[in-house]
Amino acid sequence: MIIGLSGVLACVIAHQEPSPEMDRRVRAIVGEVRGKTYLFARNLKTGSSYGIHADLPVRTASTIKLPVFVALHEEVRVGRLKWDEKLVLHEKSKVSGSGVLHELGSGLSLTVRDAARLMIVVSDNTATNLVLDRVGADVVNGHLESWGFKQTRLMRKIGGVGESKAFSMPDNKRPDGSTFGIGRSTAREMVDILSQLDAGTLVGKEESQEILKVLGRQQFRDGLARNNMNVRLASKPGALDRLRSEVGIVSTPKAKLAIAVVVDDIPETNWSIDNPALVMMGSITSVLLDGLADQR
Repeated sequence: MIIGLSGVLACVIAHQEPSPEMDRRVRAIVGEVRGKTYLFARNLKTGSSYGIHADLPVRTASTIKLPVFVALHEEVRVGRLKWDEKLVLHEKSKVSGSGVLHELGSGLSLTVRDAARLMIVVSDNTATNLVLDRVGADVVNGHLESWGFKQTRLMRKIGGVGESKAFSMPDNKRPDGSTFGIGRSTAREMVDILSQLDAGTLVGKEESQEILKVLGRQQFRDGLARNNMNVRLASKPGALDRLRSEVGIVSTPKAKLAIAVVVDDIPETNWSIDNPALVMMGSITSVLLDGLADQR
């Protein structure tokens, strides 16, 4: 079930182009951070947008969990999956990194809904793999293909196992020959996913609203919302040693923006909340909220 992005934005009255001043301010902030920045933002009311390297494929880290979550809702909607199905945590299922399930005892039973929410709210890696053991990476990619997303693909489960068919395709290698890890996408396609969720045209209005509510409960606010704790945020962040990313909807009284930011090839590993890429995300969001405001 998909409606093209032109349909999503059919209600736009007048498209406003971003100002040269906003572009100057954003690029000045980006230039202060070592690494490569991929960015796209869209005002969900006016359609005004702004991007830097918006269509280049990039590693997703845990932001790929958003498309997985959307695909789960579609599987439930069409009747191939039930939210109350039971999943069992085994020792071999546990993977390190973010989340809590790897700290719990084997034999724990939880529902698909429980695991899916842990995957988003605390970015639980073990919960993600439990979900993918049930659904399959190729099923997720099949939905993405049917929805018209050509660049966004789940490559494998977390921990370097459970590879999808897409993983071995020649096009799914980075320019240096390395892999994309667990997923690849572009900043523009992530914003397109968010835009269609906001419009209720991707997996149905009720499902879309539920997805955005769960995104609104995720517990990390070190990036897009770090400079203004009063903004409404529905997002999914991601992190690797040399990468920081976040995709989400940021709302204030003057604007509602869908934003995707990835900073890759960061030269130094810094797992603090003051990683320069995270600080940069907060600064950019403030500029975008002003520069892409509903009325200027």
